[in-house]
Amino acid sequence: MPPALVARAPAKVNLTLAVRARRADGYHDLESLVVFARTGDELRFVPGGHAFGLVVRGRTAQAAGPGADNLVLKAARLLADRVLGLPAGQFTLVKRLPVAAGLGGGSSDAAAALRLLARAAGLALDDPRLLEAARLTGSDVSVCLVPAARFMRGTGHDLGPPLVLPRLAALLVNPQVAVPTPAVFARLGLAPGAVQGADPATVIETGPRPEKSALVALLAASRNDLEAPALALEPVIGSTLARLRADPACRLARMSGSGATVFGLYDTCRAAAAAGKAISAAHPGWWVKPTMLG
Repeated sequence: MPPALVARAPAKVNLTLAVRARRADGYHDLESLVVFARTGDELRFVPGGHAFGLVVRGRTAQAAGPGADNLVLKAARLLADRVLGLPAGQFTLVKRLPVAAGLGGGSSDAAAALRLLARAAGLALDDPRLLEAARLTGSDVSVCLVPAARFMRGTGHDLGPPLVLPRLAALLVNPQVAVPTPAVFARLGLAPGAVQGADPATVIETGPRPEKSALVALLAASRNDLEAPALALEPVIGSTLARLRADPACRLARMSGSGATVFGLYDTCRAAAAAGKAISAAHPGWWVKPTMLG
């Protein structure tokens, strides 16, 4: 049996998320500063055979749903349709991230599958066929293909250049509620053609590399436009944010993506871990993870 190829599928965190406009086709144009956490899922691939298979294990495997519907297989099949002779084989996904949580877990898993298949087939990560498979798999897969800090725009496929940002100590907290993304956008209630303001943090793309304090100040001046509608659907998100914001050591607390995961930024890993320990003691059923973002 050939050796397994292994890839990380890191959590995607939206430090900012400005909904710029609602398009005539019903989709929304976004502007979001995305970073990736050191925590995430893990994907293994063993080439061999004539079809793709998937086994899902791990703490949140059951919530991930049937393997046949997993984005890992969707991405693999889309790439196989475009690359003659692409190696088939068996995937094993170890799920650690909460599902439907605003962390791009499924998208990051799919992107990891594409990276593994690219490695097995000798494809470059900028191969147009790989990029097309990522785009067709889902709106967040493109930004997860090469996990790096950057802005994503439009429906998620318009990617800015990779950014060199200071590493941020963070605490990720999910109160174990699912918030369907379509319901959050519906609650946002933008009329077709409506336009909203730009994200102030976009100056990062053209200015010098910010120091950590300047970066946090820029983030504080920015926003997540999906936070208010998500809170209206699941008020526990608001109480989770309130808990983080009441902590004097927390420099900024915000929801990631369409929720329900929130993040708090801290000066040190030790401070983030201490906050996580206190929240876990008060809410043992919640998913709580100190990590680094970058």
